[in-house]
Amino acid sequence: MTDLPDTNLVMLTLVKPEGELEVFLERRPMPEPAPHEVLVKVLATPINPSDLGLLLGAADMSTARASTRDGLPVVTADIPAPGMRAMGGRIGDALPIGNEGCGLVVKAGSSPEAQALLGKTVALIGGEIYAEYRCLPAQMCMLLPDGTDPRDGASCFVNPLTSLAFTETMRMEGHSALVHTAAASNLGQMLVKICAKDGIPLVNIVRSEAQVALLKDIGATHIVNSSDDDFMDKLTAALTETGATCGFDAIGGGKLAGQILACMEVAAVKRMTTYSRYGSDTFKQVYIYGALDLGPTILNRSFGLTWSLSGFLLTPFLQKAGMEVNMRLRQRVVDELTTTFKSHYSHEISLTDALALDTIAGYNAKRTGEKYLIRPHG
Repeated sequence: MTDLPDTNLVMLTLVKPEGELEVFLERRPMPEPAPHEVLVKVLATPINPSDLGLLLGAADMSTARASTRDGLPVVTADIPAPGMRAMGGRIGDALPIGNEGCGLVVKAGSSPEAQALLGKTVALIGGEIYAEYRCLPAQMCMLLPDGTDPRDGASCFVNPLTSLAFTETMRMEGHSALVHTAAASNLGQMLVKICAKDGIPLVNIVRSEAQVALLKDIGATHIVNSSDDDFMDKLTAALTETGATCGFDAIGGGKLAGQILACMEVAAVKRMTTYSRYGSDTFKQVYIYGALDLGPTILNRSFGLTWSLSGFLLTPFLQKAGMEVNMRLRQRVVDELTTTFKSHYSHEISLTDALALDTIAGYNAKRTGEKYLIRPHG
């Protein structure tokens, strides 16, 4: 379609054996698509919390210092000893970063599936997307309507499919309502819209009055502020009203997951007609899918014996759900791309900007309402 450069600028993250993290840009040979692959010019790619886990790992970013190599930025930071133990499996491997993005297919392999995407705007997933170009199998691309703004296509996979996976999991496991933490996030706002459209009662947990107002503005009904002194009472009231027995927690550490289970139990006991010293027989499930708090998860066992706390990741869910469910969820994302699944970005930056120390401090803070979008071609 167009004359391509000989090299491709990519971002890499490296754990060095001497206890240092190095994040840098490097020019690599331009990849050539195999028959089943396409070459995508990356036009936009978001910085998600899941990207930060690989990008910065367990490094102490207060020790970060900037330098250059071959005229390109390098950021180096120290890794504490416990972090080195956790990251031992990746020592010495320079790993590319970036889970998802949006771009234009500029070259395609010989297969019909690949050729059908040539010249098309696609969303893509599969890692290694913090780069100017990404070569990957055609099946890892989602065809988007002509004229789609790359801002709208950049976050088609992780947040939209995760939020849809929550409601799918709820139904599959026999629950009828949901609880969600960090509910003012981009993902949380998508979940509010999904649940409103699908008639699913949703309890939203936020941490400030500004976030309460934000969710009210988009139509959320049940919003609880974890900073309030009577948070537990208000959460119990919301759970009693909705009957929610399935929760998804983006926080991970601290007391919140246990508090949700405890309030679910109080709500369930209110519905009991006879006393049981084992607590209610209502099954209560909380999934941890994020790590905004890296501290220990604290459980005060006040929720009977019929409960579960476990982890949740999108990819295993999609593998278990099967191709029919995958295609149905993808199609819904495309159909509602600029409504239900529209993402909002507070900052747009280049690949070079992304390795500026003040910019790293900004996106690594993971503040609700602040989301960074990388534009590899400016």
